[in-house]
Amino acid sequence: MDRRHIAKRYLKYLEEGHITPLMELFEEDGLVESPIYGIKKASEFYSELYNDTSRSTIKLKGIFEENDSHRLALYFTYIWTLKNKESVTFDVVDIIEFNTNNKIKTLKIIYDTVVSRTLVERLKA
Repeated sequence: MDRRHIAKRYLKYLEEGHITPLMELFEEDGLVESPIYGIKKASEFYSELYNDTSRSTIKLKGIFEENDSHRLALYFTYIWTLKNKESVTFDVVDIIEFNTNNKIKTLKIIYDTVVSRTLVERLKA
């Protein structure tokens, strides 16, 4: 499976909340770096994210590949509804680094957290 296909599957599983097939895209020690949740093993990150999430909607805007590297970037709009039904919409760039077997080694999430951080803090209060 090529990296673009893996990236599209990643977004599909993320949106649908399917953690098992999502985790199969990562190497065993894969890491996620999130501006709200910090740096965590992928399994811990997605478990925490799904625990806080009621619904996710994703609108892909583009996939950008870096020649001669193991990196790819996804650009999308994320509509995130938390468990308490509060919702926030923001644009995201995910930088994915693959290992030599096309498993996700690291995923760095980049977005403006001004509104979402406040909502997550309120959810956890």
